[in-house]
Amino acid sequence: MLLLLALVASSWALALYSFIYYRIGADRPPLPSMPRTDTFTQFTELQAGAIKLPSPVTVGTMSVEEAIYRRRSKREYLDKSLDAVQLSQLLWASQGITEPTWGLRAAPSAGATYPLEIYAVVGEQGVKDLKAGIYRYSPKDHAIFLVTSGDFRSDLSAAALNQQWVAKAPVNIVVAAVYDRTTRVYGTRGVRYVDMEAGHVGQNVYLIATAMGLGGVVIGAFHDEQVHRVLQLPKDQVPLYIIPVGYPKG
Repeated sequence: MLLLLALVASSWALALYSFIYYRIGADRPPLPSMPRTDTFTQFTELQAGAIKLPSPVTVGTMSVEEAIYRRRSKREYLDKSLDAVQLSQLLWASQGITEPTWGLRAAPSAGATYPLEIYAVVGEQGVKDLKAGIYRYSPKDHAIFLVTSGDFRSDLSAAALNQQWVAKAPVNIVVAAVYDRTTRVYGTRGVRYVDMEAGHVGQNVYLIATAMGLGGVVIGAFHDEQVHRVLQLPKDQVPLYIIPVGYPKG
């Protein structure tokens, strides 16, 4: 009985915290858009396996209207590496911090519960000056952490019903979810909220890729268990999206 009461109390506390966190954050004026003021455009190794990304650029050369107009799913890519800034922008647009005081992110989240985890599967010479491997993105640090070294694109493609654009893209962005972060606040309805949030992230990646002259495609057809094994995901994470990104052909 005591355990049940504690669980109910903690659920209400989480809900109240999320509501206050969201409302206060939403009422704050947005940060001004600023162009890059530093010259930091390369990776910086913080420690073994931890790599700081270049600062995100918040003023671009393409309007959001044009990016929406030009956005198309692209499945064929040139044999051309991405650079540090492009990888930084893709990851920042997916889950990057856009309001440092409250930790609010680039994609909306129900009650600011942020259930999503983002990974980058980088191929051999997929990104300049970055070795092939699977990397986990840390929004708080705007950094990537090496999960395991090696080119896993073919393995990921096999898990995705042998879709060859997964194997050919220089980088695959993978979106995974920890449903409990949201469902413990919103109950079973939270499952829907998490799935919606993944959609927000997918569109953000589409648009930022388009604005940088890149192309990508969102993929939901894959064997969950195989993707889970390839990425070596923790038990509580469920893969939702694979998004190959590269320079489009044509």
